[in-house]
Amino acid sequence: MYSHILSIILFTPLVGAILLLFVPKENKGAIRWIANIFALGGFLISLPLVPWFWDLRFQPGFKFIEGSANNWIPSIGAGYVLGIDGISFLLIMLTTLLGWISILSSWTAIENRVKEYYIWFLVLQTGMLGVFMALDFFLFFVFWEAMLVPMYLLIGIWGGPRKLYAAIKFFLYTLAGSVLMLLGILFLYFHHQHVTSIYTFSIPELYKTAPQIYSDYGPTAATLLFLSFFFAFAIKVPMFPFHTWLPDAHVEAPTAGSVILAGVLLKMGTYGFIRFSLPFFPDVLTHTKVRFWVMALSIIAILYGALVSLMQKDMKKLVAYSSVSHLGFCTLGIFALSPLGLTGSVLQQVNHGISTGALFLIVGILYERRHTREIAEYGGISNVMPIYAAITMIMFLSSMGLPLLNGFVGEFTILQGTFMEREIAGHPGWFWAAWAVPGVILAAAYLLWLYQRVFFGQVTNPKNEKLHDLTPREVLTFAPLIIMAFWIGLYPKPFFQILEQPVNQLVQNMRPDYGKPPGTMNAAVPSSPPAPVALAATAADSTRASQKGKN
Repeated sequence: MYSHILSIILFTPLVGAILLLFVPKENKGAIRWIANIFALGGFLISLPLVPWFWDLRFQPGFKFIEGSANNWIPSIGAGYVLGIDGISFLLIMLTTLLGWISILSSWTAIENRVKEYYIWFLVLQTGMLGVFMALDFFLFFVFWEAMLVPMYLLIGIWGGPRKLYAAIKFFLYTLAGSVLMLLGILFLYFHHQHVTSIYTFSIPELYKTAPQIYSDYGPTAATLLFLSFFFAFAIKVPMFPFHTWLPDAHVEAPTAGSVILAGVLLKMGTYGFIRFSLPFFPDVLTHTKVRFWVMALSIIAILYGALVSLMQKDMKKLVAYSSVSHLGFCTLGIFALSPLGLTGSVLQQVNHGISTGALFLIVGILYERRHTREIAEYGGISNVMPIYAAITMIMFLSSMGLPLLNGFVGEFTILQGTFMEREIAGHPGWFWAAWAVPGVILAAAYLLWLYQRVFFGQVTNPKNEKLHDLTPREVLTFAPLIIMAFWIGLYPKPFFQILEQPVNQLVQNMRPDYGKPPGTMNAAVPSSPPAPVALAATAADSTRASQKGKN
């Protein structure tokens, strides 16, 4: 099992989907039980990965590698190769957890075409896991595209009144980005063959030759190639101005679809930036103009998403626009190109999956009972649903970044990693951090105002007087998310340790002179920094030591 743990985790949901094909569609109870067992099984099977990875967390490179290059389609150099580092490890664990919670939350929400629903959801789960595990670009692209069809069907069949419009819009946006990325992959593939005389889609091998494109073909060609990947990932995040598909997709998707879309699918874009854009195009991304625009788009997403959230009358649309704002923080941390910024970004991606996934579950529970998401339809809900109100408050505080909860650790680390940079795209780091800070304040504004309107006061609408509180099954869907929110908020050290090695390696490859010149952020680190800063300082010291050894 140790040698093939990634394949076992990857294909467990697919086995469940295949098994469901043989269950009569009239037997809805059996279909639900089988789907939930395989979803929970996928999560339980991934748990041994935690102690195994923990023992290897400081080792460089990818772990648990399976397969070899060229062993799948030798004629084109494509192979079935899986492997993970600290970044993909956290996202895989998030995917298996949210996949189980999403399927569990669908028990009473889906009544029509139940068999197809669970089959497509399990297929989607396999596609998402494959994206985070693939170390072959051809295999990665197969999984990347394989996610499109299940999500399109989940929105288009089981969605709301405008489901077809939302599904087609989601499909076209994502497909447009994928086509551009495919062109970029092919360019890297043939460039690698030109340099080494070997045809391969191996991602570790392409890491070695892709940065040479800047010198081989010039900055213009390298920038165009960077943009081919940037558009694909920016649409998936989504970054401003590519975000317009997201509110429609979220609002029309079933509750479980929204949870998995916000919790995992949006992370494909940020993961793509970290895994491909940064190591493939270091010279492009460190260019002042390029870095200015990506930082500016991140700031615009933070502020725009938060301001539009304040104006929403539909709860689900409010949460959807809040995702645009929160993912803006993630891209800000990525393009700060510092150990703290990148660490905070990955941690905030996990936090966003936990918090926003819970917010969509919260909205879905009210929608199941009342079949409306209009904020004006509610008021005084805490009087009739006290357990629900308490859980909602915890997850709202988590999403807005209250200290002692997970959102605070991620946002604080991103802002600190940005603030402590001496210069980013011609401006001091504090300039970018200062522009991002209002996003934190606005998050508190729109979430607390929403809570006040929905939960406080008297029950003014007679339709709300008979609402029943959470069932044990519904409480179970929230329990793991609440535990994770407090764990990351109170004791984030293990997560920083898991991310330390891959993040430091990435920064070292991007900026070989990082931390060397006098007056950089490391010179300003206080003698007793808080835990995240201490980790970054340690990381910078190890980077300097390795650089001296090389010199």
